[in-house]
Amino acid sequence: MSNQMRQKMADTIRFLAADMVQAANSGHPGAPMGLADIAVVLSEHLNHNPKNPSWLNRDRLVFSGGHGTGLIYSLYYLWGYGLEIDDLKNFRQLDSKTPGHPEYGHTKGVEITTGPLGQGIANAVGFAMASKFMGAQVNSETASMIDHNVYCLCGDGDLEEGISYEACSIAGHNKLDNLILIYDSNRITIEGSTDLSISEDIRGRFISQGWDVLECDGHNFDEIDSSITTAKANSKPTLIIANTVIAKGAGELEGSHHSHGAPLGEDIIKKAKEAAGFDPKKLFHVDEDVMVRFRCAIEEGDLKEREWIHSQKTMPLMEQNEALEALQNPDFSRIQWPEFDKADATRSTNGKIMNAIAKAVPSFIGGSADLSPSNKTDLKDMGVFPKGRNIYFGIREHAMASIVNAMGLYGGLLPFSATFFVFSDYLKPSARIAALSGIQHFFVWTHDSIGVGEDGPTHQPIEHLSQFRALPNFYVWRPADGAENIEAWKKALEMKNSPSAFVCSRQNLSVLPQAVSGDASKGGYLLASDSDAVITLMASGSEVELALDVKTALNEKGVSVNVVSVPCFDLLIEQDKSYIDSIIQEGTKKVAIEAARGMEWYRLADEVIGMDSFGASAPAGELFKKFGFSVDSVVEKIK
Repeated sequence: MSNQMRQKMADTIRFLAADMVQAANSGHPGAPMGLADIAVVLSEHLNHNPKNPSWLNRDRLVFSGGHGTGLIYSLYYLWGYGLEIDDLKNFRQLDSKTPGHPEYGHTKGVEITTGPLGQGIANAVGFAMASKFMGAQVNSETASMIDHNVYCLCGDGDLEEGISYEACSIAGHNKLDNLILIYDSNRITIEGSTDLSISEDIRGRFISQGWDVLECDGHNFDEIDSSITTAKANSKPTLIIANTVIAKGAGELEGSHHSHGAPLGEDIIKKAKEAAGFDPKKLFHVDEDVMVRFRCAIEEGDLKEREWIHSQKTMPLMEQNEALEALQNPDFSRIQWPEFDKADATRSTNGKIMNAIAKAVPSFIGGSADLSPSNKTDLKDMGVFPKGRNIYFGIREHAMASIVNAMGLYGGLLPFSATFFVFSDYLKPSARIAALSGIQHFFVWTHDSIGVGEDGPTHQPIEHLSQFRALPNFYVWRPADGAENIEAWKKALEMKNSPSAFVCSRQNLSVLPQAVSGDASKGGYLLASDSDAVITLMASGSEVELALDVKTALNEKGVSVNVVSVPCFDLLIEQDKSYIDSIIQEGTKKVAIEAARGMEWYRLADEVIGMDSFGASAPAGELFKKFGFSVDSVVEKIK
């Protein structure tokens, strides 16, 4: 393609983005205009199929700078992903297909939800890791079923966020040679020049992390093309430093931080169009020759996918095809669930359950933030990534969770991540994105309360249950024994569009008696009951055993008590009133017991016996007694 044509295509993107932001009177025109030249060349390299955005072997394109939606939606419209001009005109408006930041499942073609800066870089690492694992399972020496690239566009802000350091370190360590990160180095942030806040050697940083680094003029089509071509052939992940000008083509606002997050103004847009040879009176306009070239993506992508499908049928790939089928269509009926008949920590029962799942489900993969011996998440005899299913993330909680989010959306994988519950603070933004995006990501969080003991308040999660229970579409399981733990996993495996968290104890918990009525998979059930009960005790995890002991003590005093175990508060409050009333009897005094802050329990309880401080350093038994989680203390409070 001639550079003259490329220039026209790039300017078309620029003015679509500028018109979108101007019409909405809101948005970010600078980055889309600065990246337009790169986007045109990238279009020539990208293997994707607008007819089938879920084609497994497509290249993944991640926009880590999610505020650059003027570019994103312009491309998806031009490529033929189903957006129409009216969708661009409704940019950032209620119920439009073009919200302010890209949302997975909302706009066709968007690979993953980005917005918080740096997330997309870790997501791209996750897609690359998923492809390497999948390829290791289904490729042979003579035939590759999975051999695509992963591209990510990022800016200064993405590279300043700590998550990018974590993620890029993992990528270099694992030699993800199909990962290409294109850095929009325009040296501008919201506040002004990047000189105000960053002066590090980006090239040196990435080289030290095991990357190859290339550099080009981000407005020179030939240099961009050469850089991408070289990156695709590299044996390491590649950073392309593309030196660009923010709001390229925007006249007096070109290169200005004022163009980052505000409309350019009608006069400036008109002048810019005139300077580029465009009709200033035409808004949201695409010439036919430009449209034809962009829309070639439809036929080219469809042809590439059909060739890929045909190659699977003609190559001697029987075993590889069977492996791919097993990955993409897990049979949960093959899981041989373990049995538990003695006291054990739920972190241990959880580990045994995970190993049972892994033996039956080849797509079950994940790892811990350097805590697998403590989290009990090691998948025994399952090998090490990329050929095996144990991923060693190192002490990088935030990148780990974001990477696993992408693995969950890759196609054909059921991934988990693990750490101590208190360190969920480090990955909260990624957990929120998982819930917002409906990603089936299994979070394993152990050492769930003051039961951590001697490590003290820095390691004792107090407010964390409340925090994650407040998160929509996020299901927190705190099982009281191995049987509840199994029910938690059975339900979580069914929930295709929601993340689940398994919050497990460090200390041993007794095996519970059989339920009186109700269903653990509904979040709560009646565990023990008395006729004419006057008190209902509710609890989760380690406090269920305490509630049963309190019931015994109260019974000895002539007080009738029901005990309700609530392994998943989030699911229970979703049940209809008739079910809740069947296990939490109206007319009884309702008391919740939990070694946590527990404010959410007031939706169900009259009183909450919980934590009012951060804990302390001492053996677990002493701490439970000190903070009021003993039979005598709870009985006295109830009296």
